[in-house]
Parts: sequence; C-alpha cells; structure tokens
Amino acid sequence: MHTKSTILACTDGSRYAASVYSHAAWAAPRIDARVHVLHIIDSRREAVPHVDLSGSIGMNARIALKEELVALDEARGRLAQARATIILNEARAHFDLAGMGDVQFEARHGHLLETIEEQEKQASLIVVGKRGEAANFDKMHLGAHLERVIRSAKRPVLVSSRAFKPIERMLIAYDGGPSSRKAVEYAASKPLLRGLKCVLLAGGRPSSAIENDLKDAADALRGAGYDVETHHEKGHAEDVIADTVKQANIDLLVMGAYGHSRIRQLMVGSTTTAMVRTCLVPVLLFR
Repeated sequence: MHTKSTILACTDGSRYAASVYSHAAWAAPRIDARVHVLHIIDSRREAVPHVDLSGSIGMNARIALKEELVALDEARGRLAQARATIILNEARAHFDLAGMGDVQFEARHGHLLETIEEQEKQASLIVVGKRGEAANFDKMHLGAHLERVIRSAKRPVLVSSRAFKPIERMLIAYDGGPSSRKAVEYAASKPLLRGLKCVLLAGGRPSSAIENDLKDAADALRGAGYDVETHHEKGHAEDVIADTVKQANIDLLVMGAYGHSRIRQLMVGSTTTAMVRTCLVPVLLFR
C-alpha cells in the first residue's frame, strides 16, 4: 500500500501565512503528498515571567500578587489557544477554497525548533514564511527562528515569498559544494521541480574546476528532462544571484544553505541569509 509523504507547513498566522498555504498546495500534488499545517503555541513565550517576590512587601500582598500572576498566566494560555483556533480555521478555509481535502491541522504546545525536529521525520518538505508576526517588515528582517530552522532541518525547506504566484522558471545557484550538489540531485531525481524551466548559475571567479562541475550538473539536469540554460557570471554571489533572479524572470530560487562555517559567515556574511532576505521569490534550500 502506497503511503503518502507529508509537507509540513508551519504557520503563525502572520501576513505570510496565506503564502505558506499556497506554496504547500502547489507542492503537494507534484510530490503526491498530504499537507500537515502546524501552529506552535510556544509555552515559553506565552508564560508569565518569573517574578522574585522575596522583597519587603507583606505576606498578604505577596499571596495576592502570586494569585494575580497565576490568573494572568491562565488568561494568556486561553488567549493563545483561541488564537490558534482562529489561525487553523483560516488555514482550513484557504485549503477548502483550493479544493484540497487531504490536509491535517494541528496546534501544539512546545517550541518551534524542537517540534519541527520531531515532525520532520515524517515530512519530505518543510514550508515556512520568510517573516513571522514579530519581524520588522520595513527593514526586511527575517523571522526570528527562520535561520535556525534552516540550519537544523534535515529536509528541504521552502521559504515562501510574500505572495504566491505561478512557478514556471527556477534558478539553481551552483557553487560545486555539497549542498548545491544535493539541490541538483534532488531536482534530477525527485518530481517537485519537474517541468520547470531551469537556469543553472555559477558566480565568482572562473576556473576549470567550476566549469566542469557546472557542465556535469547541467548534463544531469538535461538527462532528467530539464530545459537548462547555464551561466557563469563574475562578481559576488549575492549580487550575481539577485541580478539574475530579476533579469531572467525567475519564479523560484533553489540553492544550498549555509555551506560555510559560522565563523566565516560572521566575518564575510552569509549568501543564504542575504538571498532569503532580499530576493522577492520563494527560496528552496538544501543543507
């Protein structure tokens, strides 16, 4: 008996939520997967902070204050549960409108990273919003947990753009490293990206090694049936990728994630973070 794989769609009800649902709905029939919409009620975030009541206030005042804090904690818990119900009802309406019936909706108490680590064992793809409810949209900050989710995930992570639009043309950013090779292998062997027109791009200083790697990657993709354009552009990877995404009318950026050490990223920055933050298209990431 064939068991469907699962797409884990993480939602916090922010303005990116509808896009998360639409990208999950786009991916589901392509990989014959069901969607699991997951909202995390973060107990550590909702709980009232511990207050030191060992000061000089009287016993009766301390007891009254403790009772008020307990009542406030309970009220916040009820509010968080009510909010979760609203978020999942909105998600259900979105998928109903899309005509998708095989969708699971769940609100779970816990912490986002720990819960994703547990849930991704049954998932083949994770879909998250680029920014959450607490992000600064004017400064294009990423969601507080997004980088940690990408770093820790063992499955491909699809970071949704602000709004969904039909995906017909993808750019695979290729540097010959293990994670970009994994992206090419996934495209060649899995059905998610099949049928999309493909631009295969390498950036930076030309060399015979990267040219050979680029040719091998293009051959693998063509062997899997892709229509592939290959480009090797001089310049910093962030600039080359961003310019090509705009100029080539790219609908989806595919790339390896965080291929260098944290120390190097602190010194010279992260191409992954820069691309997710600034590109206005969804980004499919591989670790």
